[in-house]
Amino acid sequence: MLRRAWKPIAATAVIGTPAYLYYKSQNSAPQTFDAWIRVRGPSGKSEMATRSFTLLPMKELEARIRENEISETQVRPNGFTWKWTTASLASNDPIEDASASQVVERDDSDPSAPGDYLFFAVMDGHGGFETSRLLSRVLIKSVALELAELIKDSKSSPQTSLLDRVRSLLWLSPSSLSITAPLDANTTRVSQAIEQAFIKLDNELLQTPLRILANNIDQEGWKTKQLPDLSQHPLALTAMLPAISGSCALMAMFDTTHRDLYVACTGDSRAVAGVWEPTRDGKGQWRIEVLSEDQTGRNPSELARVRSEHPKDEEDYVIREGRILGGLEPSRAFGDARYKWPRPVQETLNQVFMVGNDQPMRNPPSLFKTPPYVTARPVVVHRKMSLSSQSGSEITEKSARFLVLATDGLWDQLSNDEVVSLVAGHLSGLKGVVPKSELSNIVPTVSGSAGVEGKNKKNGAKEGSWAFTDDNLSAHLIRNAFGGGDEDAFRRLLSIPSPHSRRYRDDVTVTVVCWEEGNESQAKVVTEKIKSKL
Repeated sequence: MLRRAWKPIAATAVIGTPAYLYYKSQNSAPQTFDAWIRVRGPSGKSEMATRSFTLLPMKELEARIRENEISETQVRPNGFTWKWTTASLASNDPIEDASASQVVERDDSDPSAPGDYLFFAVMDGHGGFETSRLLSRVLIKSVALELAELIKDSKSSPQTSLLDRVRSLLWLSPSSLSITAPLDANTTRVSQAIEQAFIKLDNELLQTPLRILANNIDQEGWKTKQLPDLSQHPLALTAMLPAISGSCALMAMFDTTHRDLYVACTGDSRAVAGVWEPTRDGKGQWRIEVLSEDQTGRNPSELARVRSEHPKDEEDYVIREGRILGGLEPSRAFGDARYKWPRPVQETLNQVFMVGNDQPMRNPPSLFKTPPYVTARPVVVHRKMSLSSQSGSEITEKSARFLVLATDGLWDQLSNDEVVSLVAGHLSGLKGVVPKSELSNIVPTVSGSAGVEGKNKKNGAKEGSWAFTDDNLSAHLIRNAFGGGDEDAFRRLLSIPSPHSRRYRDDVTVTVVCWEEGNESQAKVVTEKIKSKL
């Protein structure tokens, strides 16, 4: 129950940010609470102040975390059972995150290599939603087409530009993506194909505005520098906004024919797997496998890479306080043309497309000298995943596996260990509220591959409790990232509206994939909720 007196809540224990929340109750509804927010003071400088917000009812907030949830189960013809969930929670308005999934079937006429390719991806946009939304429509299809080229004779058909391919992606149906021959099992070639698909797609984002300009200016215009006003061109904003805004992208691809898993990461979203393995005492434990590295300036390998790509005299500031030129946190991203286009190109395209739309581009960073500073080239990790059938097995059998793909809004709040424990506990049937101090005893974990965290690491609080109340695994993780069993904390955090909520929490998108090999005779598809993914 809320008290009438002001009561400070240490945010480091509740939400992991250097701020404080206050709450109070008036004699009459609605209940309110105060939170620290950043405002512009009389001098024009930014300063902190408290503002009162309405404490929203629990029912409304629970509906919010479940609003975009998806839960799907597919038993594929080759006997693999797949279960995946996705959920998201906005902090920005509109949300800048996105997600996508796709099952690409092999040709039924090729009995030599039965199986599927399953793709799952999350996108973390910044500076707008345009890049992430476009990626949610075309990234997986771009990769699928690039993979298909591994098994096709490139000389058998005329070459088409990637721009034409990307345009066609918007009209492709899932059935048209069927790969008509076995994919080459060479994991190096597959990884390179995924990498090239990412790079080519980003190049198209950056080159499309230049092509439109080139098609609408003659040689005399170039010579005299008389630039046309293309602000009202039908593709002006459609081409420019996905290039100017930016997005991280994290994609997992399962190849069930060769029992391969590929994780491609561009940016600071993270992929973490949980693998059940037996122990000598017969109790068993969950092994934590981190399958990506946070790509920020705080990652030593990223720091070294970025420095190596620029002159020695930029070494001290090319990454400042863990950020590219002191501004952008992820060191790899799609779009973000401010960090990629040369300064004259930015000035030209801004004048041609954006000024007339009253949406001028921000100037390049003050230290901007030798672009590009950011790349969309992903780091691709390959792992063999054991999917051997365990007839009649339960979750405690050796075959249990899951993979969590999430944007950094989740990892800002929860550690890898906590995420694996929360998913494993949910799969084992935990219900209700569980003290944080007890979950590690109920769901024992051990570290496998640790990965590299590219952000300021936050140690999870031992106090408090976790909530096991959501059927959807992704919504379950989101709830526990923002209060868990502490309903007061959950209500306060989710009641703060945009844009003030960004001080306390980021957009969050989570996909959880579970898989096992089952009985082929049970092949069917059960869809609890279907939404268009691409």
